Formats: sequence, structure tokens, C-alpha cells
Amino acid sequence: MRIEVSLTPALYPYRTIVSRHATVAVDILRATTSICAAFQAGCECVVPLDSLDDLQRYRSLGFALAAERNGERVGDAEYGNSPTAYLRQDMHGVRLAYSTTNGTVAILKGADADLTLVGAFANLTAVTERLCREERDVVVLCSGWKNDFCTEDTLFAGALIERLGATLKGDAATMALTLWQKAKADPYQYCQNAAHVHRLRRIGVEEDIPFAFRTDTCPVVPVYQEGRLVL
Repeated sequence: MRIEVSLTPALYPYRTIVSRHATVAVDILRATTSICAAFQAGCECVVPLDSLDDLQRYRSLGFALAAERNGERVGDAEYGNSPTAYLRQDMHGVRLAYSTTNGTVAILKGADADLTLVGAFANLTAVTERLCREERDVVVLCSGWKNDFCTEDTLFAGALIERLGATLKGDAATMALTLWQKAKADPYQYCQNAAHVHRLRRIGVEEDIPFAFRTDTCPVVPVYQEGRLVL
């Protein structure tokens, strides 16, 4: 198994692993953590959307709406992008149409892979076990922030690399592993100066931040199939 890291969605088209591979889309703060939490709470499926304009069409089809831009819930959406809020809900039978600033963009960008998974610290062990059963290479697609690098997604890539013991492909994978080895004793503390941590704190989002760095709180593996995420 080889593993490559795309540090932003903008870099994903330039990856070197293109044949038979799994892509793991990650947005620790907070979309992929929240998607795992929604499934843990019983959600039936999630349709990731990169445009807010598409949301209302799904409402007419019986979907609940989840929408976030720049960290805050958008308009009349029933849900935002908070994993801890999802875990306080009973979401059995709920179908979500979901659009966020970065995470859903990355998921859709990675949808061209043979297998596209949603990854987070919240489901790290479950994703690792799923990938170990697959005979294919792996690309970790970090959502970043508006196509810029972010620390927390890169740390997840390093954690996944360490767990898989895969052959590193490219400098981004080497950097991710090195960064993780420096941070793994306390990744939440390591990210105290990360830009998105500060951004979320400015808008009053505090509870979600330490939660997003906890391992295996939501041991589910959302898989992208036919336009939606399912278990």
C-alpha cells in the first residue's frame, strides 16, 4: 500500500496516485467530524453539496438541510456544522443535504476515486480497519481552509499514515507523518495556534474544538456512493 497526501483540494488533481485507489476526505474542524457524528446519532444518509443554491431542491425531496459558511449556520437550515450538536440529537431516519465551506467541497473533489471515505479523528480506527481490508493505495485529501493548508487536517493524515504503516508517496506525506509524531501526545494542544481554532473561537464555537481531536468517538465509516454518503 502506498499513501499520498493532498494538502488542499486545489492540489488533488495533481496527485500521482490516480489508478485504483481510495480517497479519504478529511475536515477535522468540522465537516467530516460532524458527518461522523450525524451517522453516529442515527442519520440515514448525507448528500454533500458544494453550493448553497442546491439545498432547497433537496428540501422539496424530504431532506433536512445542514449548511455552514465561515463557521456559522446559514439561513433557514435546520442544522449547522457542529458534531457535539448532532450527538445530542436523535437523527434516526433523517436524510441530510449538507453544504459547508470546505469539507463537502473536498468530499466531492475526491468522488472520482474507486472508494471515497470520510475520515476524522472521530472514526480513525474504523477508517484504518476499512482501508486495511482494501487492496488499493490511499490518497488523503485535506480540506484545508479555502484551498489553503491547515494544521489539523494534516495531523489526521499523519495519524492515518502511522496506523496504516504504508509506503509514503511524496513530501506532503512525509511532512504529515513528521508533524503527527511531534503532535500526537496532545494534538488538541498542538493546534492551539491553528488559524481555524482561532476562527471558531472568535464566533463562540468552543465545545466542538477539543471534541474534534478525540479519537474514536464516532466509530462509523461514511462511504460516498451514487451522490450520497452512507454507511
